[in-house]
Amino acid sequence: MNDFKAEPEEIREAMLVAAKRVLDSGWFVLGKEVESFEHEWAAACGVAHGVGVGNGMDAIEIALRALDIGPGDEVITTSMTAFATVLAILRAGAIPVLADIEAATGLLCIDSVQRCISARTKAVVLVHLYGQVRNMDAWSALCNERNIVLIEDCAQAHLASWRGRMAGAFGRVGAYSFYPTKNLGAPGDGGMLVTQDEAIAKKSARLRNYGQSVRYHHPELGMNSRLDEIQAAMLSARLQWLEEFTQRRRKIADTYRIGIKQPLVTLLSAPQESAAHAYHLFVVTCEVREQLQAHLQSCGIQALIHYPIPVHHQEPCLDVARDPNGLVNTDRHANVCLSLPCHPQMSADDVALVIAAVNAFKCD
Repeated sequence: MNDFKAEPEEIREAMLVAAKRVLDSGWFVLGKEVESFEHEWAAACGVAHGVGVGNGMDAIEIALRALDIGPGDEVITTSMTAFATVLAILRAGAIPVLADIEAATGLLCIDSVQRCISARTKAVVLVHLYGQVRNMDAWSALCNERNIVLIEDCAQAHLASWRGRMAGAFGRVGAYSFYPTKNLGAPGDGGMLVTQDEAIAKKSARLRNYGQSVRYHHPELGMNSRLDEIQAAMLSARLQWLEEFTQRRRKIADTYRIGIKQPLVTLLSAPQESAAHAYHLFVVTCEVREQLQAHLQSCGIQALIHYPIPVHHQEPCLDVARDPNGLVNTDRHANVCLSLPCHPQMSADDVALVIAAVNAFKCD
């Protein structure tokens, strides 16, 4: 699914230069490298402020806390996501409420979200799953009409956009992950929240650093969640390749859409005309998924399941509130989804091999 060793040698060399620069500086936490990368990534997202944090989950938690969303407040999100999305809500002290997804995209269903809204609803965490940004006018309108804060989980959506605006620029806050497998990944953990709101950015910067305003002064209770200087420096180096790599992902996805002609396999909806998909994952659905996965493995192709066990089936979340109509589409998607390789180091021959293997699949 990812082949870091196949990346251009220039990236490795640039990362080593960046690491040496940090080591030579003697400053390893919250220094110029973090500040520089915060500006770079905020600019890439089309917003004014970035706050580097320890990981993507912390970015969501800090966003909620910076917005004073916590105990007694409900936050609606999806069960078809990494567990970290819901865990961040719980860690902020808020109450997660799980809405269903659209069958054709895997994304939150706006009708289901509307059924979940109550007098205690304070926010929606909209997950741009697989790298998709869709229908943002409808999401913005709903949140504005109901006086609900929109928070974007952009962990899989680096450089994804809708009508020319980048993921993270629509809500009050966008939360990014720089985990190694992300489209922009560090050689370790990292995250950032982005926002147009200076007050939110300043409070988030305090919260990530023990709630400290100036040295030894802690006007509020924070946490320890700081993007390291060495990770920030390497991310800044890797950022130079992100546009090229994203275009390569899109080319691979377009080739899949043209070439896969397998009646047992269904592709998710193509991006809207106004949208640019980041293709963190290229996901298909198949009623005999395990057989397809085994067939691909026999052809030397790794295919993974994201995510086989939705949040509402995880033991700590069995009693989490959800759409009164149930999570039918979520459960079905979890049983049939499969991610095909779609990373920028794939050659044209690699892509052709995947297409041929999928098309040659036969159900027992």
